[in-house]
Amino acid sequence: MSRPTVGDRTRRLEDFSGTLILVGAGRMGGAMLEGWIALGIDPGKIVVLEPNPSRELMKLTGRGLRVNPGEPAAEASVLVIAVKPQVADEVVPALAPRVGPSSVVISIMAGRTLQGLEQALPRAGLVRAMPNLPAAIGRGITVAVPNARVSGRQRDVADRLLGATGAVEWVEDESLLDAVTAVSGSGPAYVFLLAETLAQAGTAAGLPAELAARLARATVCGAGALLEDAALDPAALRQNVTSPGGTTAAALEVLMAEQGLRPLLERAVIAATRRSRELAR
Repeated sequence: MSRPTVGDRTRRLEDFSGTLILVGAGRMGGAMLEGWIALGIDPGKIVVLEPNPSRELMKLTGRGLRVNPGEPAAEASVLVIAVKPQVADEVVPALAPRVGPSSVVISIMAGRTLQGLEQALPRAGLVRAMPNLPAAIGRGITVAVPNARVSGRQRDVADRLLGATGAVEWVEDESLLDAVTAVSGSGPAYVFLLAETLAQAGTAAGLPAELAARLARATVCGAGALLEDAALDPAALRQNVTSPGGTTAAALEVLMAEQGLRPLLERAVIAATRRSRELAR
């Protein structure tokens, strides 16, 4: 699913009411803010708490955005926490006065569980979400899980806000987020490694390094776009490009061997899942 566009009326956000507080406007928080405004939220309804605001962020104050306001912000209808998890112990408890019983808090902090958030913000409906890096360009996918206090209306609002950076999936079992982190959260790094390694293999086969790098990048990007647009599943697409006895078949015989790519990637995802569980708090 591509990023909701300005013309996509089903995802528009002009009707958002109340105060939206964004805590942290780095790469991911900034991408969310950009998406919200593009989808119609009045910047005057948004408060950003960011210790190091960028020049681009400060320009939005001319449209009504409030950045680090001197006066206490109003109680949030929605509060989005987009800071690094390392600073959560300092940042999250200080947010309690901004959260009321009708507020919904959305956290995109990796490894910070609903239980841990509930201890600091016991009155709020809480949504824990795991976006991934392509969300920074509106092409991400986010998996979200609510706690028991989240109402249907709050879940809908959270879905629309998270959808400003790409597709959204919901689960009810929070423990699944460890595997989600391993697949989609860490997954872009696996794809980057594929492009890097494919380029190195091309160089080993005799290509000039710069040409191999361009071919690998374009191939990964083009195949990804084809995968997104095609109605076929990945296995069918793979089969369509593989002629019996041809060059692709020769390469896939290596990649699909008993000790090939599949078991290697399974071990990688299991390792990332295990580490996600170890880091959760």
